[in-house]
Amino acid sequence: MKRIASTIFSVLIFMVITLSASGQKSDFQGTWKLDRVKSTLPANLPTLNGITINLKGDSLLTERVYDGQGGGEYPFTENMTLDGKEYKLTVYDMPRKVKVTLSDQEKAINLESTTTFNGPDGPSDFLCKETWKVDKATNILTINYVNTVSGSEENGAFVFTKAEGVK
Repeated sequence: MKRIASTIFSVLIFMVITLSASGQKSDFQGTWKLDRVKSTLPANLPTLNGITINLKGDSLLTERVYDGQGGGEYPFTENMTLDGKEYKLTVYDMPRKVKVTLSDQEKAINLESTTTFNGPDGPSDFLCKETWKVDKATNILTINYVNTVSGSEENGAFVFTKAEGVK
């Protein structure tokens, strides 16, 4: 009888841990729109207007939409895993390397990227470190960023609200 109770207890604990881990990932799921008033917008760089996040298992698929000159928008997609593996892709003729990890302790997604572009003095790297967190109570996604380009560093945060009617 003790062994059966112990087995049932173990299964219940496993289920609770599994559900809480998958629940944390689902908090990021959806389409998010930028709140420009609450955000720190980067100087002289395109702004991340919105992001759609799709998490399945250890796979992360995003569509980022940046603003452009003249009011246009520039979307691009990334398909990565959350294990820190480096992915290489090209975004508008610029090579980009990306690594993503999931921090269960911080309940955050950490993303590091390097995008190489042609600057006035030749090729230059734009380094970006992002930490994504969702506040369950307010349903707000915050992406804290540190951007480094040409030896200059800029810190800030994009604050997003979940798009209505989109999950």
